[in-house]
Amino acid sequence: MSGTSESARVVIIGGGAVGVSSLYHLAKAGWTDCVLLEKNELTAGSTWHAAGNVPTFSTSWAIMNMQRYSTELYRGLGAAVDYPMNYNVTGSIRLAHTRARMQEFERARGMGRYQGMALDVLGPDEIRAKYPFLETHDIVGALYDPADGDIDPAQLTQALARGARTLGARIERFRPATGVSREGGEWIVHTDKGDIRCEIVVNAAGYYAQRVAEWFRPFGGRRLPMAVMSHQYLVFEEVPAVRDWAQSVGHKLPLLRDVDVSYYLRQEKNGFNLGPYERACRPHWVTPDDPLPEDFSFQLYPDDLDRLEPYIADAMARVPVLGEAGLAKVINGPIPYAPDGNPLIGPMPGVPNAFEACVFTFGIAQGGGAGKVLAEWVIEGGTEWDMWSCDPRRFTDFTDHDYCVAKAVEVYGHEYAMHFPWHRWPAAPDRKVSPVHDRVKALGGQMGAYGGWERANWFARRGDDTSEEATQTWGRAGPWESRIREECEAVRDGVGVLDLPGFSRFHLTGPGAGEWLLTRIAGGLPKPGRIALAYFPDDRGRIVTEMTVACNAEDDFTLITAAVAQWHDYEWLAKTLPDRLTLTDRTREMSTLIVTGPKARALFARISDADLALPWLSHQRARVAGREAALARVSFAGELGWEVHAPLDAVPAIYEAVLAEGAVPFGMWALNSLRLEKAYRAWKGDLSTDYTLLEGGLDRFIRFDKAQDFPGKAALLSEKQRGSRKRFAVLTIDADDADAPSMSTIWHDGKVVGEVTSGGWGYRVDASIALAELRPDLAQPGTRVEVEIFGDRRPALVHGDGPLWDPANERLRA
Repeated sequence: MSGTSESARVVIIGGGAVGVSSLYHLAKAGWTDCVLLEKNELTAGSTWHAAGNVPTFSTSWAIMNMQRYSTELYRGLGAAVDYPMNYNVTGSIRLAHTRARMQEFERARGMGRYQGMALDVLGPDEIRAKYPFLETHDIVGALYDPADGDIDPAQLTQALARGARTLGARIERFRPATGVSREGGEWIVHTDKGDIRCEIVVNAAGYYAQRVAEWFRPFGGRRLPMAVMSHQYLVFEEVPAVRDWAQSVGHKLPLLRDVDVSYYLRQEKNGFNLGPYERACRPHWVTPDDPLPEDFSFQLYPDDLDRLEPYIADAMARVPVLGEAGLAKVINGPIPYAPDGNPLIGPMPGVPNAFEACVFTFGIAQGGGAGKVLAEWVIEGGTEWDMWSCDPRRFTDFTDHDYCVAKAVEVYGHEYAMHFPWHRWPAAPDRKVSPVHDRVKALGGQMGAYGGWERANWFARRGDDTSEEATQTWGRAGPWESRIREECEAVRDGVGVLDLPGFSRFHLTGPGAGEWLLTRIAGGLPKPGRIALAYFPDDRGRIVTEMTVACNAEDDFTLITAAVAQWHDYEWLAKTLPDRLTLTDRTREMSTLIVTGPKARALFARISDADLALPWLSHQRARVAGREAALARVSFAGELGWEVHAPLDAVPAIYEAVLAEGAVPFGMWALNSLRLEKAYRAWKGDLSTDYTLLEGGLDRFIRFDKAQDFPGKAALLSEKQRGSRKRFAVLTIDADDADAPSMSTIWHDGKVVGEVTSGGWGYRVDASIALAELRPDLAQPGTRVEVEIFGDRRPALVHGDGPLWDPANERLRA
C-alpha cells in the first residue's frame, strides 16, 4: 500500500446523523484530521426517512443521558454553526392505561429530575388541558416531558456537517468505502477514488453496518449483531380544528404517545404523523430471497398498511379529529435493530483501533449524544457516562443470524413495553446451556439469560404460576417470592447448589505475569493456592472491572469474571499485554457449581478427597464424585461454601452427587438477595465507570504504597486528599410492595443526595435493601434518608458500607 496518497487520523464510514455527529464532536475536541465517507448524499440511509422525534424518556440511565444531551445540543446547534433548523420543542405526553405504567413513569420522572430534566406526571384533567382533542375516559395518567419535540433530520445532519467542516474536518460524499486492510499498525480504507491510510476507523454505516463489519473479520472481528425492520409511519392532511387551535395558542400540540397500545401521534404542520410499532411486524433483508441491496439510498419499501389497521383505528378513537384527515403519504423504511434495541457505540470487539457507532433505532434522538460518546471513546479511551448498555462487547458469540432476527422482531413489536424485573423476553432461548441444563429445568428451574448463558432464576414447584403474564409486575410478590425465601433459607440453614455456567475465565502465564498484573490492578496479588478480588481502574480511578484472581503458581494465574464481561474484560487485559505473556480464554472449557451453606463441609467430606480445613480464600485441586475439579473456598452467598470449577463432562456427575447428598437447588434471584445482604457489589450495577474505587467503597483493595504504579493512582490520591463526591453505603428501606430499582433517587431534606445502584429483599435479614452511592456526609451509620420507589418516597436507614448479614464473616470462615 505504499501508493496510498491520502491519510487521516480517523475515517468514519457512513454519513447519517450519527456518523456526522461523531465527526462534529471529534472536530470540536480538536481532532480535525478526520474524514467521513458517504456512498451517496448525506442522510441517504435511515436518516432521510426518519420521523425526527427527539424524546428524552428512557428507563436506561445511559440512554437517558445520551438523549438529554441531544436535546441540549440541538437547541443551540443552528446558531452555533449558522445553519437554519426546524426544531420544534413541543413537549410530549405519554399515556398510561394501568398503574404499572404509571409506576414506570414515576421511576423515569425520578431519574430525569436527577439529570436536571423537568419531567412531570399528569392526571387525566391535566392531560386534557395540554391536549384538548384527546379522549381520556380510560386513561390513568401520563408522563409529561416539556423538552420533547421533533427536528428535521436532514437539517440536523447538514448543520452537524457544516459545524464539522468549519472546524476543519472533511466530508467526502459519493465516495463509498469498499473495504479495509491493515499495514504497519494502521488501517487502509479502500474507496473507488483511492485509499486512505488512518489510525482509527469508525463503522457508522447504519443498516449497512453488518456488511461493513465483515471487512474486519480477518482482523479479529465478528458478525455484527443486528437485523433490519420495516417501520411505517403515516402523514395525514391538514385538520382545520388543529390548525385553529395551534394558531390560537401559538404552538403545536404536544407529541402524543399511547405506549400501552404502541404508537406515537405528532402534529405535522396542521395535520398528523402517526407511527405505530405493530406486533405483526416484518424484518427485511434476512432471507436469501430478500437480500440486502447494494444501494438503497433514498428508497422505501412498498406500503403495507393492513398490519397497521388496529393501531390506526385506536388512534382515531383516541384523537377523533384524526378521522377527519385524509391520508397524504406513507413512509415505510428500514430501521436497524440490535437484539436488545440499544445501539452499538464503542470499541469494535476483537479489532484494534476500530469503533462502532451504528444500529441506532432512534438515531435522531440519540445522535447528538452518540457523537459525544464516540468521540470520547476514540480520544480518551473511555466515556463520561458508563455506556455498558450500548457497548458492542455486551454481545458475544451467541448472536447468530436467527437470534438477531428473532430478537429484533420481539423488540420492535414491544418497542414501548415495560421491562419488569421478573420478566424474561421469550424469543431465541437456549443459546448457551450448561451440561446440566435439562436436569435444572426438570427440577423446576425457571430460566434467565446471562450473557447468553441459561441459568435458573428460581425453582418452581408443582402448581406454581410460571406464566409470562405473572412476571409482568414491578412488585415483589409473585409465585417466585416464597420459593426465593425457601432457597435463601436452605442456604442459610443447610446447603444449596447453584448451577452457574458461563463464568468468564482467563489463564495468564509467562515470566513476570504477576509483576505485570500488579501494574493493572489497584491492590495486591494472592500467593500460590490463594484467591483475591482485584479491581482494575482506568486513568481516572474509575471502576473498569472486578476479577477474582487465583494464583496457581508463580506467574500462573486464573482470572474469573462475570459471564457478560467476557469480551470486555479479555480486551482490557489483552490491550496492554506484553509479548512475553500468554492470555488464554477458557470460558467454554469449564463450568461452575456453587455449593454453599453451613452443611457444605459435611457434604464435601462425603463425596470428595479435598482438604476441607483449608481456609477461606484458598483453592485446590481435588476429586469430587470421582471427577477432577478445582475447589475455591469462596461464596457470593456469604455462607460457608465452595465454588466447584470442573470440565464440562465432569459437571453432571458432580451435580447429581451434590443433589443426592441433600443440597437444595437455588437460583440467581436467591443469590442476588444473599449478596445484597453481604454488600457484595455487582458488575455494571454497583461497579461501573460512573464511580471511582474510592466512591465505590473499595479502599481496602487499593495499595497506594506498592512499588508498581497502576492506572488512576494519581487521580485516586488526589481524590483521597480532597474527598470523594459520593460514597458507597448500604440502606434498609421501609418499602411497600416493591423494592428500589437501580438508579432510584435518594432524598434528604428535600434534596437529591444520591442514587440506588441495586436493590432487593434480603430474606435472611427480612428487610428491603439498597446498595447506594450517597453524599459522603450522609453515608454514615444511623443517617435517615428517603428512597424514591416508583414516585413514593420511603424512609430509609443508612448502615455504613459493611454487610448486614454476618458482618464479621464468621460464617464464611467457619
